Amino acid sequence: MRVMAQLAMVMNLDKCIGCHTCSVTCKQAWTNRAGTEYVWFNNVETRPGQGYPRQYQDQEKWKGGWILDRKGRLSLKSGSRMKRLLNIFANPDLPTVSDYYDPWSYDYDNLLSSPQIDTVPVARPKSLITGQDTKVTWGANWDDDLGSGPEQVGKDPMLAKLSDKVKLEFEETFMFYLPRICEHCLNPSCAAACPSGAIYKRSEDGIVLVDQDKCRGWRQCVSACPYKKIYFNHKTGKAEKCTFCYPRIEVGMPTVCSETCVGRLRYIGVMLYDADAVQEAASVTDDKDLYPSQLGVFLNPHDPRVIAEAEQAGISTEWIQAAQDSPVYKLIVDYQIALPLHPEYRTMPMVWYVPPLSPVVDVLSETGHDGEDHSNLFGAIDALRIPVEYLAELFTAGEIGPVRAALQRLAGMRSFMRSVNLGQEPDMSIPESVRLEPEEIEAMYRLLAIAKYEHRYVIPSGATSRAHELDSLATGCSLDTDGGPGMTAFDYMADKFHLTDTNGAAPEEKSNRVNLLNWDGKSSSGLLPSRNGAGTAANGSNGSSDSNGSNGSNGAATNGHGESDITPEPTGAHR
Repeated sequence: MRVMAQLAMVMNLDKCIGCHTCSVTCKQAWTNRAGTEYVWFNNVETRPGQGYPRQYQDQEKWKGGWILDRKGRLSLKSGSRMKRLLNIFANPDLPTVSDYYDPWSYDYDNLLSSPQIDTVPVARPKSLITGQDTKVTWGANWDDDLGSGPEQVGKDPMLAKLSDKVKLEFEETFMFYLPRICEHCLNPSCAAACPSGAIYKRSEDGIVLVDQDKCRGWRQCVSACPYKKIYFNHKTGKAEKCTFCYPRIEVGMPTVCSETCVGRLRYIGVMLYDADAVQEAASVTDDKDLYPSQLGVFLNPHDPRVIAEAEQAGISTEWIQAAQDSPVYKLIVDYQIALPLHPEYRTMPMVWYVPPLSPVVDVLSETGHDGEDHSNLFGAIDALRIPVEYLAELFTAGEIGPVRAALQRLAGMRSFMRSVNLGQEPDMSIPESVRLEPEEIEAMYRLLAIAKYEHRYVIPSGATSRAHELDSLATGCSLDTDGGPGMTAFDYMADKFHLTDTNGAAPEEKSNRVNLLNWDGKSSSGLLPSRNGAGTAANGSNGSSDSNGSNGSNGAATNGHGESDITPEPTGAHR
């Protein structure tokens, strides 16, 4: 047994309202620059739908993920090393711009500079790639709320596996939102496919990153990723992907998408797993066995033997404690209501989902039945095979049992806690029917419905110490053109990008941050800083503020607006 720690995320789909706040804030924080106009590290899809890029789940077309060869060993679906080498200059499995979309803006200058004419001037769409006039025919969220119509929705690869009757009834039954980020897999196919070895998985927290110095832009990772969450920056010639906001994670702060989530549907925590068991778990013959096999990889953080092995492996006491308090472990292992996205890809994904129960409740309510009664809900889950079968195709490789069990537990919790909250005598047969204790149902309710910030995000600080000071020893950045991380005219990345005890801190000490990478989301002063400098004095509770707005709390200077002066002011064209 080789114990390793992995940061994981669980999303409760019942709480997603499809507002796309997470997508916008992630875009502003990470990909709001040249070359990444079409890049969405976080996107929210409407299901059923094609997704982004179009039909990315059709691995017969894109050849992503892993398969078992004739000897039962894992091999990339994109082919052998020789095959990928022969295709290295002309990869046939790459999505094109039409599979994503041609990013565009509008010619607003024409509205302002147009001479007096009889007709209203028009702001024509302009391609952000070519700069020429373009026709808008698709977008990153074109089929939001099933808005693209049944013809486009019917191209969902998951619907193709269902019968025509199920398709028809499904369109009349429900839809739901599916937020997606990089899965930061235990068995990432993108890393295995990279010819340059530029993609690596951090041993301390399991985050999968791209080394921009090593990346040569072969794009084999793009086709090998079955979730299509690696993008090619056409300006720098490098691959980029979701970083799980590791500068925030390293100081115990959640990702930007989690911090700004309106529905509070995301949970982040530590999972301990047996690294020696990953390959065997990903190599099971039947796709439907992949979900339970991945559950078997996770280790009980309360087991004394696991604790001893973790300490021997160099995992700190703080991380072990975080694993014991992890909300993710409770949802995945203890309650078993969270499920992985497409385990049949054999990448062992680490972003899991609590399937939505609301579509079943809506159907019951529309027919005049009590949508909160557990007997009605249990019967509807069994009768409405359409949503269950569709969810099974998404989360359990078509195996209905785990999806039905998760929905029944959610339904049981809903009915049981309604009686408790209304002061009625709860039906004690409900916990027994879903194989949970009453105390477990109440704990699950608190976690899913009313959990506070510190209970949803249990993130231990990284062992940064003085390690990040070595960044300043770098002679320069290999990305010598604008458009990528570290391509600003001032020396920002070396000592400012990583949050440390000197240039950034946990939310309790640095609540006056205003940029998305550092904002803690807890106080209005971080989002709306004072304009008259009054906020500076308030933030300097452990010291005094001088007339120039210096903050005495940590010895860090602030400007007259109460903002921390940690980030140097860009000059000229970089403002």
